[in-house]
Amino acid sequence: MFKRVDNNIHLANNEEKIAKYWDEINAFENSVNNRKDAKIFRFYDGPPFPTGSPHYGNLLAGVIKDIVPRYWTMRGFYVERRFGWDVHGLPIEMEVQKELGLEDPQQIDDYGIAKFNEACRSQVQTNTENWERVTRKIGRWVDFENDYKTMDIDFMESVWWVFKELWENELIYKDYKVLPYSWAAATPLSNFEANMDYRDVEDPSIFFTLRARNDHNKIKKDDEFLVWTTTPWCIPGNLAIAVGEKIKYSRILLNNKNYWIASERLSELNDHEYQIIDESIGSDLIGGEYVPAYDEFENEYLNGAFRIIHSDDTNTDSGSGLVSQAPAYGESDFYALKKGGINAIVDPVTLSGKFDSSVKGLENKYVKDADAIIIKQLDERKLLFSQTTEMHSYPFCWRTGEPLIYKAIPTWFVSVEKIRERMVELNNETHWVPGFIGEKRFSNWLANARDWAISRNRYWGSCIPIWINKEDPEDLLCIGSIEELEKLSGENITDLHKHFLDDVEITIDGKTYIRTPEVLDCWFESGSMPYGQQHYPFENKDLFMEGFPADFIAEGLDQTRGWFYTLTVLSVALFDSVAFKNCITTGMILAEDGRKMSKSLK
Repeated sequence: MFKRVDNNIHLANNEEKIAKYWDEINAFENSVNNRKDAKIFRFYDGPPFPTGSPHYGNLLAGVIKDIVPRYWTMRGFYVERRFGWDVHGLPIEMEVQKELGLEDPQQIDDYGIAKFNEACRSQVQTNTENWERVTRKIGRWVDFENDYKTMDIDFMESVWWVFKELWENELIYKDYKVLPYSWAAATPLSNFEANMDYRDVEDPSIFFTLRARNDHNKIKKDDEFLVWTTTPWCIPGNLAIAVGEKIKYSRILLNNKNYWIASERLSELNDHEYQIIDESIGSDLIGGEYVPAYDEFENEYLNGAFRIIHSDDTNTDSGSGLVSQAPAYGESDFYALKKGGINAIVDPVTLSGKFDSSVKGLENKYVKDADAIIIKQLDERKLLFSQTTEMHSYPFCWRTGEPLIYKAIPTWFVSVEKIRERMVELNNETHWVPGFIGEKRFSNWLANARDWAISRNRYWGSCIPIWINKEDPEDLLCIGSIEELEKLSGENITDLHKHFLDDVEITIDGKTYIRTPEVLDCWFESGSMPYGQQHYPFENKDLFMEGFPADFIAEGLDQTRGWFYTLTVLSVALFDSVAFKNCITTGMILAEDGRKMSKSLK
């Protein structure tokens, strides 16, 4: 009854014959349509970026995404399998910038935001055929005809609905915080993005001195504070020295100068001859004033800067026990100065990661390139005490591969910390495979979740739907639909991208409102995928609710801090529910060099 199989079977040829046969009988379409009236088994397909070709990690997840929906289809369920594309954000923008030879936001502005965004739109279409070809070769059944893209106006409108729901639940706010900042992409990142690419790097480790301005307790005028830092480029932005109030400090005589250093760190001076002439605890040093290394911002002295303050993060594990504080570039520095009553902040670094013209000799220099120059300037000013290097783990931008910095910048946030306990509680309802991923790794990540920075100072993305009163920046309007914007603006809205909306103004009772310029983090869009793909709540309300939360999702381990996380934040905030009932998490397939496979690395 069965045909004998040829011993010399050509697997690739045989697979192509099977694929053609499936096409001839519309096997996939019929398997889905025959169950239109059956009970729904909802599967969410995490939308990939269409940049580069799918790699083996994508294929592994793709096979699992094929097996489970096929099984439930054979059990008689209706299993829709729509392919989706995550087409906004830095992956597309960086490709287009490279093609157009545009290095930074200023060049994009000069080129024209409308032209740039339309180039991004065109770029989206270039690689989808490759994904279809490879997906066909692994025999996966998925609907490319009825796909969704995050740039579709219906999808973007649902994202606005999500944003407004959060707004009305008081889960959206704007604040001036120090955040991981990608100078190569000229935008802040969320804390979970900053954790995606840590590398061991060698950075300078320097001790430099700052001179006491006057007498204070046991501090005498012209005493030198021996200060430690591994980021010399931050020194022009230094506004304080942090000590620990309970740490013991020694005043020593070395080369006819008096220095202050933590007593437990005197080992740093083993190569020197010195004499201890006094001791004090940190609390007695607090309030002491000093002369800054750079006098460009000397006027901040009138705002209380250039003083010794306490920081909980100061310790004697390394360094000197006196730490340079630059509130524009360090989160703990920022809050330590606030707590210490110093409200000053200086930031001579532009959004492109280069020094502006306010610091002599550093004009237009990238921050990391400035380290060597600053060390040389300190030496010329007789402020450099010693210089070495140290290996440590440092965050890199997972999109551009360039080192991140931390930078104070106005940013929109989701108040994740308000709901994190509930996220942990609801996560227990999801069945995770392997179980320890959900019970340990993901649960621990949720328990320590920080407020989510969702705004990006970029161009190609869903616009943040906030309109601000020109005269009163505290007076805000949040828009949740196209119909609402048309009604308030009197405009016919045909596209929700930045170059269409930036000129749309709203006038109410003589007050004029303009849109905040930022776009949304593309992770916000991928987390909104359950609503966006169905254009919920504007359409398919019953269909959506029948299949929410999803019965099944599957992705790699890295998505515990990516898609799994953003799905969870938004579903808990919107519906007090998990986003998915079952999740298979695969391990990571590495490239030959041991790095995680990445489309951006080809």
